[in-house]
Amino acid sequence: MNGKTHVGLALLVWCLVHTSTLAETNVQADVVYGHKAGMALTFDVLQPDEPNGSGVLFIVSGGWVSRWMPPEQEIAFLRPLLDRGYTVFAVRHGSSPKFVIPEIVPDVRRAVRFIRLHANDWGVDPNHLAASGWSAGGHLALMLGTTGDDGDPDSRDPVERTSSRVQAVVAYFPPTDLRPYVSDDEFPTRFPALKFDVERAAEFSPLLQVSSDDAPALLIHGDQDTLVPLWHSQKMAEALRGVGVETRLIVIEGAGHGFTGDAADRAVAAWLEWLDSHLTARAAKPQTAAP
Repeated sequence: MNGKTHVGLALLVWCLVHTSTLAETNVQADVVYGHKAGMALTFDVLQPDEPNGSGVLFIVSGGWVSRWMPPEQEIAFLRPLLDRGYTVFAVRHGSSPKFVIPEIVPDVRRAVRFIRLHANDWGVDPNHLAASGWSAGGHLALMLGTTGDDGDPDSRDPVERTSSRVQAVVAYFPPTDLRPYVSDDEFPTRFPALKFDVERAAEFSPLLQVSSDDAPALLIHGDQDTLVPLWHSQKMAEALRGVGVETRLIVIEGAGHGFTGDAADRAVAAWLEWLDSHLTARAAKPQTAAP
């Protein structure tokens, strides 16, 4: 599901219009958090000069294709988070078409574990991590929010012994139920990451993984989205509320799979407000350590 380009351009315009003083950003590029198929899994660390101690994993994924880009381009569309003091981890996963969703989800889980294990290296509290993404990236962020675990205490790998839980999620127009896509004749051709056994679609559908220990989630969706219809976020919000998990759904009237102008302004403002209330606000009072 690829609204990444449209939203990226909208955020870049937002930055140019609304940010008068740009904070300096320190970059640590291509941090290796794992390996698969003889290749490295990497993320970039983007640190503002005045960090607030919280971290945001931004899942780089459109149509479950995870492309590399120069860090300066990442900084351009992630500038609102950086100016707010968030340390941002631009996480790339094993990309479609080589890998399908059941092979991709473990990558982003490992990224959370690795970042939590090494959080002090970047001045981030390991209990103040959020996941965010657009479209396919939003789907993966919600998978982290709904299926986080405490790690495998018997693993020989210290990363795998570490929790994959996040403390908040922000997802733009995310597909939350993969069953209609995986079973469709057209979508797996357009999006090869969907070419897996339909019997496993529920396992990788955030909507069907909701439980009372899920992370608070903000969902932002256009009511004219024909690629990922609004019902995906509506049902997700309803399911989360049904088990007592804090959630908010913002519907952008007239918007399709991507936002521009005032719609982009509204989405970015809500994104920042949600992170502030669930990450930096948590830092102001004593917390029980996440597993």
